Amino acid sequence: MLIAHLPAGYLIGERLGRGHRAAAGLIATGLVASVLPDLDLVWFYLVNDRQNLHHEFVFHWPLFWAALALILSLISKGLGWRQAFPFIGVALASLLLHMVLDSVAAGIGWLMPFSDAQINLVVVPARYDWWVQSFVLHWTFLLELAICGWAAFVFARNRRQVARP
Repeated sequence: MLIAHLPAGYLIGERLGRGHRAAAGLIATGLVASVLPDLDLVWFYLVNDRQNLHHEFVFHWPLFWAALALILSLISKGLGWRQAFPFIGVALASLLLHMVLDSVAAGIGWLMPFSDAQINLVVVPARYDWWVQSFVLHWTFLLELAICGWAAFVFARNRRQVARP
């Protein structure tokens, strides 16, 4: 998925943060976490010289994020920081949703580092010289547009509710 990560992160933060006293912070957490796995693109372009697909790096390993969330939860519990749990939950949900969305049309190693198997729903054929064009003209792009539209609708609805006296 090319464009749906940020809107999906907004939807996760908005839904899980609804009614919470730190709802804005949970939405921000969802937004940041939803794009966090793609930080490996910096390494991919600047260091790796595009020799490996960026989905092979640790930031795209779901088990890495699950283990990190578990460690942070244990530390938070040990320190009595119960207020951290919703933030860890929203972050983990947004991170995993990022990889679910990536799994639609690109391979994700759901069991890395224990298995190299890449799981994806659909193979997008490289029909055009520019890879982006192949994705944008594939039917899976409609799913991305639907997620963006849903997030825009929820955002607009929430703005109207806040604007009412």
